[in-house]
Amino acid sequence: MAKLIRQLRFRWEDFKLAEQNGSSIRFPDMSLDFDNDITQLENEIAEKFPGQIDGFRSLCAALLDYSDMDGDDPSFMRSAREVMATHLSDPLLIEMLLCPLMWYGNARENDMDFGQFCIMFRACYLEGFGRPYKGVRLILKNLVRKFRGLGGELKLRSGVSKIHVDNGRAVGVVLDDGTVIEGKRILSSAGNIETLRMCDDISEVDVARAGKLSFIESISVLDKLPKEIGFDRTIVFYNDSERFHWERPEDRLCDVRTGVICSPNNYVYDADEGELPEGVIRITTLANHDHWCALPEAKYRAEKVIQYDAAIESAVRFMPDFRRHVVDTDVFTPKTIRRFTWHDNGAVYGAPDKQLDGTTHLPNVFLCGTDQGFVGIVGAIVSGISMANRHCLQV
Repeated sequence: MAKLIRQLRFRWEDFKLAEQNGSSIRFPDMSLDFDNDITQLENEIAEKFPGQIDGFRSLCAALLDYSDMDGDDPSFMRSAREVMATHLSDPLLIEMLLCPLMWYGNARENDMDFGQFCIMFRACYLEGFGRPYKGVRLILKNLVRKFRGLGGELKLRSGVSKIHVDNGRAVGVVLDDGTVIEGKRILSSAGNIETLRMCDDISEVDVARAGKLSFIESISVLDKLPKEIGFDRTIVFYNDSERFHWERPEDRLCDVRTGVICSPNNYVYDADEGELPEGVIRITTLANHDHWCALPEAKYRAEKVIQYDAAIESAVRFMPDFRRHVVDTDVFTPKTIRRFTWHDNGAVYGAPDKQLDGTTHLPNVFLCGTDQGFVGIVGAIVSGISMANRHCLQV
């Protein structure tokens, strides 16, 4: 976030971030609380894993020494589990620390690239969670205002159907309505496979390289604020066994063994903003894109209700049961993600193998966003900044 603000010449107050109340990692018979000060997590580990606290501190020190943000360091692709094992010896602590980091930014099943691990560890544990009172809309509003103020033209509802290639270089894009836009360089956030598929010099792409991890997420609107029913956590990352399973469920629609519970109410907003108008609980679980997309429409709608109930049933083992306070619900699935992003497999965090330098087979087409390397709202923006600086802002 600091890099975004510095590069785009914003002020911190433009985003007015509210800090979290505090979050938790909850496994059977073990819980770790953390907030935006690493001291709380250190104290929790010292109390509950006393033999691991020195190793945890050495792990933190190793992360601080890692400064690569562009993927040039060969250790970026190293196994995060291997690195953690050189500092920590308790398998449960390793699983618990990985759970939030994988949930909030890992496209690789069951392990994590060390470089991505460093980025997410800093984001979740060393810097912490923040949210504007008005949510992501405020961030987007500021970005659009800045872009247009600098002369940029934003074309909404203008899908790109093709990247036109001539003599080994991209010469422009063709929109869905046939409009042609020419340009010397193209930055694409569509995804690696998806970008290659649009290039008219390529007839076939390797779809196996696309990401697999997708989600189902429910929003429950309550008749009370979450804190009024005993839930004051900003985010709870839960897992119902000592081993954290981070993989696409192959034999079912969803895997409710692990999930994320989030309440936007549980941030510390300024007094002049007050409380959010409604109590909200969001629950996210892993899901299989192909299974969801294969369902007939009537079955699809029915399964949304069934899987909503299953996710809530799993989540209330780790939080107060809020079901009698629900007044409205909404659910999105991998099919929804596919519809609005066109990402293969409804992949939220892109492909597991990132193109860290952003290059493609064409000398003037570059990737940004999740398939380049950074994930999440801020990560995707920083990716665009980094790739523009690296490839486009040249004399």
